Amino acid sequence: MDVTAAAPPAAAPVQVAAGGDAPEIRLEGISKVYADGTVGVAELDLTLASGELTVLVGPSGCGKTTTMKMINRIIEPTTGRILLDGEDVTRVDGDRLRRRIGYVIQNVGLFPHQTVRANVATVPKLLGWDRRRTRARVDELLATVGLDPAVHGDRYPAQLSGGQRQRAGVARALAADPGVLLMDEPFSAVDPVVRERLQDEFLRLQASVRKTIVFVTHDIEEAVRLGDRIAVMSAGGHVEQFAPPAELLGRPANDYVADFVGADRGLKRLAVTPIDPGDLERAPVVGIDASPADAARVLGGAAGAVVLDAAGRPCGWLPADRAGGAGTVAGAMRAVEPVPVTATLKTGLSVLLRVDVDAVPVVDGDSYLGVLTAGAAHTTLRRSVERG
Repeated sequence: MDVTAAAPPAAAPVQVAAGGDAPEIRLEGISKVYADGTVGVAELDLTLASGELTVLVGPSGCGKTTTMKMINRIIEPTTGRILLDGEDVTRVDGDRLRRRIGYVIQNVGLFPHQTVRANVATVPKLLGWDRRRTRARVDELLATVGLDPAVHGDRYPAQLSGGQRQRAGVARALAADPGVLLMDEPFSAVDPVVRERLQDEFLRLQASVRKTIVFVTHDIEEAVRLGDRIAVMSAGGHVEQFAPPAELLGRPANDYVADFVGADRGLKRLAVTPIDPGDLERAPVVGIDASPADAARVLGGAAGAVVLDAAGRPCGWLPADRAGGAGTVAGAMRAVEPVPVTATLKTGLSVLLRVDVDAVPVVDGDSYLGVLTAGAAHTTLRRSVERG
């Protein structure tokens, strides 16, 4: 491999994907070798699918941030090509390229002397959008990321919480409707509770906008929670495994990956294994206005019963030891919010532990499907592991 750093090639009239598109990104033989001979990334070949969130994860110094920065040429590659939907963007003017790619970093990078509204409007102004179009887009995006334009638009970054600043940073990155979004440890500077909320909001956002996203983190749990595919990287920018989260956790490619994802990878797999309706158990049901004595007759030898409200929607669990006696089921049950069938095993088991019940009702919309128990979750998880 030639380690001589060449000057960037002259700009050529190559068309970058238009805003709103979600291009495939293909890295072909990309490397970064510094003047002192240090290899940051060595001959990396990687294809990032259109509309997917790809996570680059690995220890410090493995080249994940360098790889991401080469995509928008904040760092120029030493060798190789970067293709967006087949077009080589290593031959495109770097400034023009970066205006087509959203970029979110750990410390947000908002301009402190500008209002939130002005920050979000940065790229549209550079692209020459008129004032009315820019304001409409800014207001739309602030609302989308959960910031009220009327309340937060005219505030300065210092007047926002850490989570609010991060949301504003995401809005700014999406302002010109880029097809590609690069995110460098964007949620690591906030506390765990806010971080989880931001992750939830971001998953909701990605489900609607479907950008091609490259997300850098050192946290395997964050990678598993967010990524459609995960690239586990080692020193020198080598990709040890590139796979969906369930495959990564179920079938690590080698000892390095197994060590990195951790000995508790079976538990981490709970977060990427959906509830299987076929494994749900059936349980007796009782109305919320029934008497505990009536409920006891319905139970038979069951461990408990699902309590239905007046509309027939599950609202609680009546353990067998609370059946019988006076009063109503409403006073004897343990209130349990049903879990949607689209949830993961981790979500369902978390409810089991938090509410201290034997079973959690699972619904599809308003329709009761059955209950998730620890045994049912184990069955689903084992089958998932066997399938890889």
